[in-house]
Amino acid sequence: MNSVALQAHSVRASLGNAEVLHGVDLALAQGRWTSIVGPNGAGKSTLLKVLAGLIPHSGTVTLLGQPLAALHGRQRAQQLAWLGQNESSADDLTVFDVAMLGRLPHQPWLSSPSAADHAAVELALRATQAWDWRARALGQLSGGERQRVLLARALAVQAQVLLMDEPLANLDPPHQADWLGIVRALVEQGVTVVSVLHEVSMALHADAVVIMTDGRVLHHGAAHHPDTHANVEAVFGGRLAIHSVAGQWVVLPRPAIGADSTLK
Repeated sequence: MNSVALQAHSVRASLGNAEVLHGVDLALAQGRWTSIVGPNGAGKSTLLKVLAGLIPHSGTVTLLGQPLAALHGRQRAQQLAWLGQNESSADDLTVFDVAMLGRLPHQPWLSSPSAADHAAVELALRATQAWDWRARALGQLSGGERQRVLLARALAVQAQVLLMDEPLANLDPPHQADWLGIVRALVEQGVTVVSVLHEVSMALHADAVVIMTDGRVLHHGAAHHPDTHANVEAVFGGRLAIHSVAGQWVVLPRPAIGADSTLK
């Protein structure tokens, strides 16, 4: 049985004056990939930020058995890597330097990058097929290319836990497939991956799926289980249908009842 990598107990969080998470309890297994899905406004990104220690909350979060709030910033940054939505970095930095930012938690103050840092960055950039651009400025890249560099920055941390919020943004289908391969390779190495995804078909490739609605966890189960599929369909109001095609789960849209599909 897998140990618990991340655990939330009675977590509540607010944005502005509105409470977004309402007493969430969740335990995420170590060395597995868990995807979080749900409709817009369900609290998915807020939950991921709480698990990363990025926003205030009540309740408790533990990382690898230790209270997240008690961990020193450097220790937390070594154990947990983060890739958020619309991540930014200075456009004049080279791709290599952006990826090297992921090594900062491992470097003594004001020290130069070590050989191990350079090796980790090269490995990450090659994994995301961004090595050939290493001397280019980030500002010269397309949206999808930038996303691959920012993923490399997160990979370069070589953390035990990797949290990603909408990591497939701006990626074309072939590079989405490459991302899936990267995640699977990480899990095989014992890394815990947690992703928020709008692409439900891709989310069903995970080991486990957390389904959220209205700031609460509706269901947490194996991605292949019929109960998980039924809850995914239900949380989206029956607008999706999950089918098995050639050994993979495919999500197809259903038109709204009474919808007029005729273009006028």
